[in-house]
Amino acid sequence: MGGLSVSHWVIILVVVVLLFGAKRLPDAARGLGRSLRIFKSEVSQMQNEGNSSADAPQPAPQQLPPAQPVHPAPQPQAQPESKSL
Repeated sequence: MGGLSVSHWVIILVVVVLLFGAKRLPDAARGLGRSLRIFKSEVSQMQNEGNSSADAPQPAPQQLPPAQPVHPAPQPQAQPESKSL
């Protein structure tokens, strides 16, 4: 009762084809494949960096100079206009 039968999968497939159209499905699958390939390569690159950084000594962090406070430029004050009647 918890699993999907073949008839359920067919109905889901028909709904997907009707929603997205037969022309857009190959493009969507191609884009998904590219995204998965990029994701896999990034994960393997991160793992390789993790392994190589454990073997290599860590460089000392650079000291940055203390931040200078930034003061805004003084704004000229508008002179009140005198009204003469």
